[in-house]
Amino acid sequence: MSDFIKVSRDEIMDGKMERVLDFFRARSMWMLYYCTGCGAIELPPSMTSAFDMERFGLGPMATPRQADILLITGYISVKTLKRVIRSYEQMPDPKWVVGFGSCPVNGGIYWNSYATINQLEKYLPVDISIAGCMPRPQAVLDMFQKLKNMIQRGEAVGYKKYKLNYDWYKKNQDEVLNREEPVFREDELFSAPPEQISGEKITAGGNR
Repeated sequence: MSDFIKVSRDEIMDGKMERVLDFFRARSMWMLYYCTGCGAIELPPSMTSAFDMERFGLGPMATPRQADILLITGYISVKTLKRVIRSYEQMPDPKWVVGFGSCPVNGGIYWNSYATINQLEKYLPVDISIAGCMPRPQAVLDMFQKLKNMIQRGEAVGYKKYKLNYDWYKKNQDEVLNREEPVFREDELFSAPPEQISGEKITAGGNR
């Protein structure tokens, strides 16, 4: 602990005080959990007495304006993405995004759905993801320990990436949120022969 307290005035003036702040940030984190999907069911056992997440310095927060971590616990629809972005931008810096389960990473079982976001990292800077469908509380705690170490080492800097590359994130967001043309047009769906749509050959008598 003494190694983190002994900081000279020159280090403070040069901005090196940040390493001290990161030490304490990693030990007091408030989560805003956006329960968009089934991954949220693993949060109650992780936070309550069975695994007691709070002993690691993690606790729930009801408002984005006082939260440090945005926890996305499932798939994200196009309509939900707009609210997730707004919540993230209301959070103060420093802030971190956690992708919980397979859906924020690759869409999960909804990977081929026109109404679901496949890769959250294209729209928000995801600092760390946890695999599984759904991940167990043990995996959740392990992920938070890794995030804690990343914050302390100054490696979890997604919020800085978001500012530096805002135009790129904004372009990806607008492509989805401001989409005007329908994803599937009627001429594309019904212009092909029935056997091409169903993948099966239809005989003259109508039998498959």
